[in-house]
Parts: sequence; C-alpha cells; structure tokens
Amino acid sequence: MAAVRLCLVLVLFSCSGLEASRAVLNQELSSLFNDLWRLDSNRMDPGLDYTLSVQGRAGFVNQGSTIVPDRAPLPLFSFVNETKLETITTFSNLIKLLNNYERSTGVAETVTTEELQEINKFVDSVVQTPVMKRAHQFLVTKRLVSSDVRSFKNKLNRIWFHLYRRQRNSQLDSCGFEHVFVGETRSGNELIGFHNWVQFYLQEKALDLDYKGFKSGHQDFPDQDDHVLNLQFTWHGVVKPVGSAFIGTSPEFEMALYTVLFLLSTEKSTTVLVNIDQCQMELVVVRHGASIQTAYPKLLSSNSRHLQQGNQGQQYQHQAQQYQHQGQQHQHQGQQYNQQYNQYQGQQQGQQSHSH
Repeated sequence: MAAVRLCLVLVLFSCSGLEASRAVLNQELSSLFNDLWRLDSNRMDPGLDYTLSVQGRAGFVNQGSTIVPDRAPLPLFSFVNETKLETITTFSNLIKLLNNYERSTGVAETVTTEELQEINKFVDSVVQTPVMKRAHQFLVTKRLVSSDVRSFKNKLNRIWFHLYRRQRNSQLDSCGFEHVFVGETRSGNELIGFHNWVQFYLQEKALDLDYKGFKSGHQDFPDQDDHVLNLQFTWHGVVKPVGSAFIGTSPEFEMALYTVLFLLSTEKSTTVLVNIDQCQMELVVVRHGASIQTAYPKLLSSNSRHLQQGNQGQQYQHQAQQYQHQGQQHQHQGQQYNQQYNQYQGQQQGQQSHSH
C-alpha cells in the first residue's frame, strides 16, 4: 500500500544532545520514526477508515476565553470506522482507559483493580506490535532499556501511568497517559493536554467537544487525507486555543515516538526536528521526574513543502553562484578593457610626441 501522508498532527500544544532548531534535522530519529510509520499496520486510512471536514480557519482566542467564534459548524470527523476501533486490539484497549480519569486537575485519581488490569492489558497489547518492538530494539541498542520484555513493560508503566501531582499541594491527580491521551482541565477554565485523535472523535460524537476550525499559516490549508492537523476546539465548554495531534495513527505509534524521545534525554524539555512521511515537525516531550508530563507534535510543514523549499533554496544558491561567477567574468573583462585603453592612450601620446 502506498504511503499515506502523515500530515494531520491535531496540534494541541531545551534539551542537550537532542536539542533541535528548525534548521537542524535529526536524521537518525527521522529514519527511525519513518520505520515506525511503515510498520504501523493498525493506522487508519483517510477516506477509507475516516473522513474529515476541516472547514474554516480558526481565529485567535485567549486561553480561558468564553467567547470562541465558530469557523466550523460541522464536526471534524464525518465518519470513523468504528468496527476497526472495536476489533484492533490496541485501539479497543485504549478506549477502555479513556473514562478512568478525573477531568479536573487537583482531584485525586483512584485506580481500581479493574482499571489496573485494563492498563496492563493495554501495555501488553502495545508491546506486542511491530511498532513498539522496533522502538524497543532501538532503545536496547542505545543501552537505555533492558532487552527483557517484562522489564520494558514496567518502564512503560512508569513513564505513562505513574500518578503524580500536576499542581503543588494537590493530590496524586495526573499521569502522562491521562494528560496526553485523555486531556485535563485546570482551574475550570483552562484545557491542557488532549493530544489524541480517538479521544477527540469519541468526545465529539458524545457532543462534549466542539471543533471550531483548523489553525495554520496563511499559505497552508489542510487536506482531508493529512495525518497531522493543528486545530481549535472546546471540551465541556473550555477552549483549547491551539491544539495538535496525529490523526488516524495507532496508539502504539504515538507511544513509541514519545517514549523514545523521553528516554533519549534527561532534560526537563526535549524538542527534536524530524521528517516523517511528507511532514516536517517538531516533537516535544516534557518530563515530570521519571514520567511524562506532556508530549505532542508541532507541525511545521506538510505536503513535502519543506522539501520544495529546500529545493528552491538550492536553486537560489545556484543562481547566486552563477551571478557571482558572471560578476567575476565581467570584472575580468573590465580589467582587459582598462588594459587595452591604457595601451591605446600610450600609443596616442607617442604619436603626438613624434609629431611635435
């Protein structure tokens, strides 16, 4: 099957050796993440497994605002293949976890025995996928994790499901999985996290989420078959001014990317620039001790625009070199003309002196 564009990061929004600017592409991680992209056989296909209605471009909105212009009267998702969500193991196990958490930060999380079993079942299914196996293999070669699968599962549990305090003097009210895959509200008027497309679809279907429009530069317009999208939405009436997430990708793909980045750096915040399929993006991971605090993609260009811009830059550079070469030729010609003129002047002066 031909590679499908990966450019719908639903963008919900430094480091040491991994620190990246937009000018520095991490080739090693780009190669690894494209391996994971090709291995992601559970990924949904746009137009076949889901249909998007991106509609209008959302305007600027302050965090906490209660007035949010709606540039998208229709839902973002026109259709999703729910049969696949129910029958693909990692998707179905993911969905069972989404209602296990308190929406508001500051409210203590209670993990029941049943919920703990659901977590273990989800992690078990994720590590059995080709995507996470490849990520595990990479981390083993970097000597960051043990090759033992049980040990690796424990590491994933610690990174993603260990409870911690998101606010000082609060209860154990949050974990990486809740923040990234489920979403949280803070102080009743701030929406944080919420970087997963499955949760977005289910909450939109339940009428608890209202899509307000896409967010992009004036030259960018998202396509329905993109796999990364920047957007704006409200959840239970609380606005996310700018958000991002992968669309259609499997849970194991997202967890693998962020787990690799988390373990490659010990910095509080890690940002890397990568090319995945036809998209160029920054991937951001922020840690909370030995666990993830947040993780999300930040789309920079889609539809291979970064490659087109690179080619255009090379063309400009080549033209500049040509002009420089032409300038050197003109300078050389000018020197020749000056030399010929000086010779001519000398001859004229000689003739005049002879006539006198």
